[in-house]
Amino acid sequence: MSLVAEAFVTQIAAAEPWPQNAALYQPLKEEQILLSDNAACLAVQAFLQMCNLPVQVVCRANAEYMSPSGKVPFIHVGNQVVSELGPIVQFVKAKGHSLSDGLDEVQKAEMKAYMELVNNMLLTAELYLQWCDDATVQEITHPRYGSPYPWPLNRILAYQKQWEVQRKMKAIGWGSKSLDQVLEDVDQCCQALSQRLGTQLYFFNKKPTELDALVFGHLFTILTTQLISDELSEKVKSYSNLIAFCSRIEQHYFKDQDKGSPGSIPALRQMLIS
Repeated sequence: MSLVAEAFVTQIAAAEPWPQNAALYQPLKEEQILLSDNAACLAVQAFLQMCNLPVQVVCRANAEYMSPSGKVPFIHVGNQVVSELGPIVQFVKAKGHSLSDGLDEVQKAEMKAYMELVNNMLLTAELYLQWCDDATVQEITHPRYGSPYPWPLNRILAYQKQWEVQRKMKAIGWGSKSLDQVLEDVDQCCQALSQRLGTQLYFFNKKPTELDALVFGHLFTILTTQLISDELSEKVKSYSNLIAFCSRIEQHYFKDQDKGSPGSIPALRQMLIS
């Protein structure tokens, strides 16, 4: 989006209050959504909950193709459609709701750096394990991704997505990585997050920021779903403060709600007990 267009959208967004009928669109949660998309959708839901902004989750088989950026989730607020966490955060901020206003400039820069780390490591690892492992692709990813569509469209769309992701992996240097190398990257990311969190409730001070929403979306999804190899969740399980962090956000912001995750919370609670 150009600076002029972004400024125009910001001006329009600021002029109207947050409506009660705002909607968040994502793929079908039971049979279609994949790990990386579920993490992204849950991160946006968590962010909106932290901002105390109501939103109705709407599942659509073609949500990816409805999105202006081709990525999920996206929100429909009034006459505006905005996709992905970063632009949604800016859109919400234009309406007067921000989770990071209390941070100084150094903290804001640090928060952005950690968000980049999560996107570069956890998100990329999720995509790698979904689309670059032959067994996972054939047994889980292809059937789920193409499930809403008839044959042969289901196969065509799945292969098209696989080629797209694999080209991206090659472009960023992940195409030749082994599973062990990918898991080591995940472990390093979790170690950095664990050290930053320490014994705090949230990553910065006593209130959540968009970083907390992003980390929760990815870690909670990894811990509570079985859509890819268990090795990924095992890396996260070794950091007890990250597990406690996920449980704390789930309890506070999603206690009486359906999170849209194909996983279940009892498994996470059992990790805290054991």
